[in-house]
This record gives sequence, C-alpha cells and structure tokens, in this order.
Amino acid sequence: MDHSGHGMTMDLPPFTLGRGLEWSPDPFFLVACLVGLGLYGWGVVRLARRGDKWSAGRAVSFVIGVLTVMLVMCTRLNDYGMVMFSVHMVQHMVISMLSPILILLGAPITLALRALPVARTRGRKGPRELLLMFLHSRFMRIVTHPAFTIPLFIASLYALYFSPIFDFLMGSRTGHAAMMCHFLAVGLVFFWPIMGVDPGPHRPGYLLRMLELFAGMPFHAFFGIALMMASEPMVQTYKNPPASLGIDALADQNAAGGIAWAFSEIPSVLVLLALLFQWYGSEQRQARRTDRAADRDGDKELAAYNAYLAALDARGR
Repeated sequence: MDHSGHGMTMDLPPFTLGRGLEWSPDPFFLVACLVGLGLYGWGVVRLARRGDKWSAGRAVSFVIGVLTVMLVMCTRLNDYGMVMFSVHMVQHMVISMLSPILILLGAPITLALRALPVARTRGRKGPRELLLMFLHSRFMRIVTHPAFTIPLFIASLYALYFSPIFDFLMGSRTGHAAMMCHFLAVGLVFFWPIMGVDPGPHRPGYLLRMLELFAGMPFHAFFGIALMMASEPMVQTYKNPPASLGIDALADQNAAGGIAWAFSEIPSVLVLLALLFQWYGSEQRQARRTDRAADRDGDKELAAYNAYLAALDARGR
C-alpha cells in the first residue's frame, strides 16, 4: 500500500524513539490544536479581565491534553504509525484514552459558558445560549448515555480493526485523519459522563459512573489479548511492512496487542482518582451547605430530632 499521500515514503529507517518524536505535523491536527489552545487562552484571559478566577490546574490539564494530541499526530509517530501496527496503537491509545481525560479535566465547556457573552436582546440567542441549547438537546442526551457510549467504545475496536473499514481509512490521508478524529470523539463522549467536570445531560451517581468505566475498560484488554495470541497478521494494512524497517509483521502485531492490553490500566487509574476527588469534593460541599443552613435556621432540624427522641423517651416512661 502506498502511503505517499501522507507526506512520507516507504523507505523509513528503523524506528527509534528519537526518530518517532521528530517534528512532522499533520496540517489538520496542527491547526485544530492551535485553535483549541487559542480559544481556551482567550476564555481564561476574558475571565481574568473582569476579575474572575480560573483554576490553574484545569488550564494545565487542558494544555497537556492538547499537547498529547500533537505528540502523536504532529511528529513522525504519525508517519511510522502508517506502517507499524505498534506505533499506530500508541497513537490510538493516547488519542482515545489519555487525551480525552486530560482535556475533560480542563473543563472547556464550563470555561466557554463563563466566558461567552450573554445575548443582550431578549429572545435573541447568542453563542452562550446556543451552546446551552446544544448541551440540553436530545442529540446530546443520546450520545452521552451509557447505552450509546459503551457500545460505541467497544465497536471502535472490534468493528473497525477486524473489518475492511480500517484498511479503507488507512488508504488515504483524509481517511486516516477522520479515523483519529473518531477515536478522540469516542474517548470524549465515553469519559465525559463518567468523570468530566463540565455540565452534561447524563450525570449519574458516582457508583454508577464507576460501573460505566469498568463496563468498557475490559474490552480493551480483551482486544489486546486477541492481537497478542493471533498466529498470523490480522490487519491487511500491516501485513507487509517496508523492508527498511527491519520488523516482522506478526511480532509487530503482538507488540501492538501488548500496548492495547497494558494501556487500558492507565485511564482506569486516572479516572478512578478523578472520581474519588470529585466525590470527596461533592461531600465536602454538601457538608458546608448543611452547616450554613443550620446556622441560618438555628439548627431546627437537630432540635426537631432531639424533640422527637424526647417524646419517645416520655412515652416509654
């Protein structure tokens, strides 16, 4: 298969980490990442100018998340990923399971809702109102529901790699970029209802969120094991790697399976930590609200409970 449309030749030298990290930008992802960073920076500056604060931790998380996308799409990892299954799997795992988590922890939607101007004319819809309408739309309720996100998360592995769709997409620059956009989008809609800090239409309790996480993660491990145990190359694109790479297709596929299997643990740990911190923060906020309510009403709830216990004691006598 000729991958010259991706700005590369078939005589790539053997892969090393140094060669993989050389600058080789994909124009679409380079522009998209720079625009995303620029818009986020605009939102932070807009809040700062009116005296509002924005969490530095959220900003750092978003920036690192976008930079991880650039890492796998704007370096020669993207070139090697066209001819090496193992490198492609690194791209897939990062852009679908690490980048979305970091981007979501950056709360870009919350920042947009706070930074976008409100429509000044009654009945008119400005950018903020349109964003709110989209967040509360039926479409968003469907695409963030676990009955949709979990099957989509699984299908992005099995239905894509073990069908001719993958080879078709890998045959053109546009198809490859579309596939990577799909991986990123799937990761965002899967992790958003589970641990995203932005408002969304589907936000179950913390225990249910953990169940959603564990419902999807094992399939990544099973997918990796299937690749590792295969006795022959399973993906047409990578059956005949260029001789200049000096690799064996089956060994490279086994490495790709190992990466998929091992990487499934990383997002699980990150998301669980995020959920525990969010859960703890939620409990602390609820406790503070209860204390403030008690201060306002003279702790009537406690007094009523004490009166109830006294009445029970009086009846017992």
